[in-house]
Order: sequence, then C-alpha cells, then structure tokens
Amino acid sequence: MKNFIQTLKNIWRIEDLRNRILATLALVLVYRVGAHIVLPGIDPNQLQNLSEQTKDGIMSLLNMFSGGAFANASIFALGIMPYITASIIVQLLGMAVPYFQRLQREGESGRRKINRIIRLLTVVVLIVQAPSYLINLHYQLPDTAFLANGFWGFTFPSVVILTAGTMFIMWLGERITDKGIGNGISLLIMIGIIARFPFALGAEVASKFGETAGGGAIALIVELVALLMVFVVSILLVQGTRKIPVQYAKRIIGNKQYGGVRQYIPLKVNAAGVMPIIFAQALMFIPLMFTHFNSEVTSGIASAFADFTGFWYNFTFALLVIVFTYFYTAITFSPQQMAEDMKKRGGYIPGVKPGKKTVEFLDEIMSRITLPGSIFLALIAILPVFAILCHVNNQFAQFYGGTSLLIMVGVILDTLQQIESHLLMRHYDGLMKTGRIKGRTGGQAAAL
Repeated sequence: MKNFIQTLKNIWRIEDLRNRILATLALVLVYRVGAHIVLPGIDPNQLQNLSEQTKDGIMSLLNMFSGGAFANASIFALGIMPYITASIIVQLLGMAVPYFQRLQREGESGRRKINRIIRLLTVVVLIVQAPSYLINLHYQLPDTAFLANGFWGFTFPSVVILTAGTMFIMWLGERITDKGIGNGISLLIMIGIIARFPFALGAEVASKFGETAGGGAIALIVELVALLMVFVVSILLVQGTRKIPVQYAKRIIGNKQYGGVRQYIPLKVNAAGVMPIIFAQALMFIPLMFTHFNSEVTSGIASAFADFTGFWYNFTFALLVIVFTYFYTAITFSPQQMAEDMKKRGGYIPGVKPGKKTVEFLDEIMSRITLPGSIFLALIAILPVFAILCHVNNQFAQFYGGTSLLIMVGVILDTLQQIESHLLMRHYDGLMKTGRIKGRTGGQAAAL
C-alpha cells in the first residue's frame, strides 16, 4: 500500500503526465455527459421500452459499446462503431485495391490520406445507420414520445445530430491520443463498457438474492471467482507469447534437425491481440439495420443474428474472429521485414538459410501457431453464451470473456504501459516491481 501511494505521488510530480491524465479525465467526462443528452424532439420520460429492448440480445451489446447512449436515445447513440466499421472496410480494401496498397507504403502522408478516407466513409456509414436507428425508435417508443414529427421536423435533424455525435466522439478520441494518456478511441470504448458494469453487477446480485438466500450468495461468489479467472486468462491472451524456442518452432513444421543451444524467435501466438474480436463484432451489428425491413428474407436473417445466444450468431461470430485473426496477423506481421532485420543485425536461424528460406520458415511458423491462437480467441469471444447457459444474467454474462473483457484488458494494459514509460523516463520506479507491464503492440493500439 505504501508503494502504491508513493507511485501515485510520483505520477502527480511529473507535470506532463499529470496534465495528460487530467486532460483525459476531462474529455472522458464530456463523453459521458453527452451519452445522457437525449435527441431533440424525444420525451426522455418515455424511453422505458427502449431500455427494455437493450436488456437482452445483441441490442444489449450495442448499448454497452455506446456506454448506455443507445438506450438513452442520446446524441451519441451510435457510438464509435461506425468508425470501426469504416476502418474495417478500408483495411479490407488495402488487401485488394492497388490504390490503398500504395497509400499504405507512403508512410505518414499515406496514413493521413487513409484517415481522411476513413472519416468520409464513416459519414457514409452513419447516413445508413442513423435512419435505421430512428426507425427502431418509432417501433419501440409510443407516438406520444415524439415531440416533433416529419422528415424536416425530426428525421433529417436527428440524422445530422447522430452523425455529428459520432464524429465528435472521434474528435474526442483524437484529442485524448494527442493531449491525454492512452489511445483515445480504445479508451472511450472501454469507458462505455465499464459504465455498464455496475448496472450489470446490480442486476446479477438482485437475481441471485432473489433465489434461496444461501444458494444465491454461493452462486454469486462462484461467478465472481470465475470472472476473475477469465480476467487473468484474458491478460495472458492479450499479451500473447513473446518468444518461441527455435527447437519448438522446428518441431511445428516437422524439422527436428537443430542444435542443443536454446535460441528464440520473437513471435507471438496471438499477434493480432483483440482486434479480430472488435472487427468481427462490428460486422455482427450490420444485420440489425435490416431488422424492420418488410422483406421476409432480410428480416429473417436479421432476426437470426439478433439473438446473440443462438447457434448461427455464435458460429458466424467465431468464424469471423478466426478469419480476422489471420487477416490482421498478415497485416501486422511481415516475415520479409523480419528476415531482412535479422540479416542486417547479423542474425540467423540455425539450420535455416538466410533470405528466402528464412522468410518461408517464419511465414510457415506464424501460419501454424496462429491457428490455435485464433481458435482460443474465438472461444473467449463466445464465452458469454456459456455463462448464460449457466444461468448468469445476460448483462453480467457479457463480461465473461467476449469483446468487452478483452477490450478492457487490452486498453488497461496499454494505458498502464504508457504511464510506466513516463515514470521510467523520469527515473522513477515503475508500476510493478516484478517486471515491466506489457501491453499490445503500438500498431494494434493505434488501429483501434
């Protein structure tokens, strides 16, 4: 406890770090206030049906990602997910379209152009999603809840406000990244998730103590212990494996001719971090836009994917996580670059020729070790469903693995790592005595 207090004092002594933390808290406060500002033309006292809709199913996930703004019919109701969707589209185009591939190779100038394209594409996504959200409001709320009606009186201004709300959240995220601590977009997503935790925990406590007194208390303790265990496993999964023995790597591809010296390759079993789950989750929200369409085909598909405890939702979600794990690993890991760096530093892999053979060796190893990592990540992603089958409250079950817990773990590790870097740079002790905090890679954090 004494060391913890001393660490807080050291953080406060560093003026730059103190200002960054205060700036982050101020911007987060603006975000949380905006999540409770109801759209003009809607009676905030008649949102009960919308709150009921977001208690269960995939709508509860969407509400959690927006920090409750979805259920509040807030100006921030669409949250940051349209931006994530636009980012996914651009990254997919980067795999197939030469123009985007050229931009990715142009360094900082290309990155600025890509960011502008993502912003414009975000507006396009919002123009589609905002009317869908308003249609859902008309289905869920009574007519008396709408104080304004008509296209020009309500629909058009609301679409503009919802679009501006998401763009403002993006601006807040960028300001946190520049002036605050941690990655802004990631931090805002995490804050939205944490904001729902007290409500989810309260609902679970109420449901358990509504049972027999002794059995409910014991069940709650077991659930909290299980949640702690999943939290620890998530930390290990986000950090991944930092070094792989060359001997083990050669066994993976059936090459057992190696020397007795134990050497390592700096590869990670989970090189993609939590990004595959975030990408997959963003795509799983898309069918919601077609829920109220009259077509039997589109409405049927949307209904099937609206139940996040159903087989098809979880099968598709797990499959997307596996696919995006390979996709994101291919983007962030370059065996060609690693082989060239090894050659420049005079390094080599015993028993493997430098150059093309080394590239092939690294690529084959990464492909093999990514498979179990992607499957394990997919299992963590659908773990909340198993919690629900064990009679855990739907809202509380979302914190058992899934997108929410992994995002929280990744962002917390990244933020603590930045704080520790500031401390060590000023010759103070770090946050941990036993070793340095390891977060995700910088590229992953920035991408989110």
